[in-house]
Amino acid sequence: METKSPASPIESEHQRLSTSDHPKSRWQRIFVWAALLLAFGVIFMLVIRRHEDTQSAPSSRRGVTGPVTLTIAVAQKGNIGVYLDAIGTVTPTYTDSITSQVTGMVSQVHYQEGQLVHKGQALIDIDPRPYEAQLLQAQGALERDTYVLEQAKMDLQRYRDAWSRNGIPKQTLDDQEKIVLQDEGTVKNDQGTVQFNQVEVGWCHITAPITGRVGLRLVDPGNVVQSTGATVLAVIAELQPITVIFTIAEDNLPQVQAQTRHGKRLDVEAYDRTQQTKIATGRLLTFDNQIDTTTGTVKLRALFDNKDDSLFPNQFVNTKLLVNTLQGATLIPTSAIQHNGQTAFVYLIQNDTAQIHNVKPGVADAGQTAVEGLNPGDVVANSSFDKLQNNSKIVVSKKPLPAASSETQAP
Repeated sequence: METKSPASPIESEHQRLSTSDHPKSRWQRIFVWAALLLAFGVIFMLVIRRHEDTQSAPSSRRGVTGPVTLTIAVAQKGNIGVYLDAIGTVTPTYTDSITSQVTGMVSQVHYQEGQLVHKGQALIDIDPRPYEAQLLQAQGALERDTYVLEQAKMDLQRYRDAWSRNGIPKQTLDDQEKIVLQDEGTVKNDQGTVQFNQVEVGWCHITAPITGRVGLRLVDPGNVVQSTGATVLAVIAELQPITVIFTIAEDNLPQVQAQTRHGKRLDVEAYDRTQQTKIATGRLLTFDNQIDTTTGTVKLRALFDNKDDSLFPNQFVNTKLLVNTLQGATLIPTSAIQHNGQTAFVYLIQNDTAQIHNVKPGVADAGQTAVEGLNPGDVVANSSFDKLQNNSKIVVSKKPLPAASSETQAP
């Protein structure tokens, strides 16, 4: 039987060291591979960025080194209005929905649809014959009772003369005095009946209570209308003058009150939906007596002459209420102001060089903005903002260029 000779002490020690170093060498290999991958990644990113810089370098150099052609604007000293913008509804000063006060058949319609009618003009006739007959009866009763009263007064005078000669007892005289009073009451009652019947006859002839434009015809001849019904016979809206009702925030109310409290007239301008075309100019008439708690707004009413009928009832318009006018403000075109986050700036032109200059914009109106940080006479860029940088060389164009549609940020 073959026996295995025992290992020497040197070989045993070598095997022990090899077994103990195996985990350590594995972690070393992992670390080396990770370092190599990281290095390759960094090199790859540097190559890609260098390639992008190479592609964009020519255009950047052209934007920086070449002069930029642009148009300019000069800051002016002037006045600018402080406006409150709101959406309003055109509302007639008076609107009358006419209904019948008597029951009867419509005999005639005098107005035409959309006609401008004047106060007192005939609109609709209702058959008055039943009411004229009642009036005649009441007048006859009044006439009869009037003569009865006159007879009672004659008898009263006779009784007074007889009593003065002790020809009749005092009781007879007193009774006749009361009969006269009763007859006077009867006559007054008859007079009231006659007046009421006269009113009913008048209601049979409907006339325009105001001057305005009548709407579409709502009833035709031959129809029977009721005094207790809600059938509208005609609608008249006063168009000259006309009003616009709009709302402002309750925070702006003190500003308006401060002006009206001293009797100052505040102008109101009405624009179309696009806010490009001014329709009419009027004045503030009054404001409501309470704030709407659900919206935090208060209603205001403005009055317009509307001589050309440019404002139509229930039309939606954009209103601009002039509450103040800034005197001697520095004005520049609104298109010249650029923004970088919350910071507003302009490109100030000095020595054919555009420099970024921070400003504080204020009130804007009609394409002009009041700014702080500029002086009247300062020249600012008004176009080519996508090409401008700080300290860019510029060339002023003789022909105006369109202003940049989007705002650029400061480099």
